Amino acid sequence: MSRERRKELTAAYKERKTRPGVFAVRCSASGEVWVFQARNLENRQNGVWFSLRQGGHRHVAMQAAWKAHGEATFAYEELEAIDGENLAAWQVAERLKALEADWAAKLGAA
Repeated sequence: MSRERRKELTAAYKERKTRPGVFAVRCSASGEVWVFQARNLENRQNGVWFSLRQGGHRHVAMQAAWKAHGEATFAYEELEAIDGENLAAWQVAERLKALEADWAAKLGAA
């Protein structure tokens, strides 16, 4: 890959817009649901599934359910995205924290 092409790709990566928001992970076998926030919803499922497959997800109960019931019983669901373009980083963080709490309460999340 040429140096110019690499620079173009790097610039495009830095300029991409992220979609902050809240997502849920559901286990159909147990009926459990977990709610999380993310600065970028675009790549969160891959990150969560990777850590679960490796056996090292930080949420112990979700990891145990994954081990007990298997990947096929799990589903990823985007719940709500926010427009963080005109917000400061701390405002995005506060909004995500509030949304996470609201959705966790609505869904009876673990």
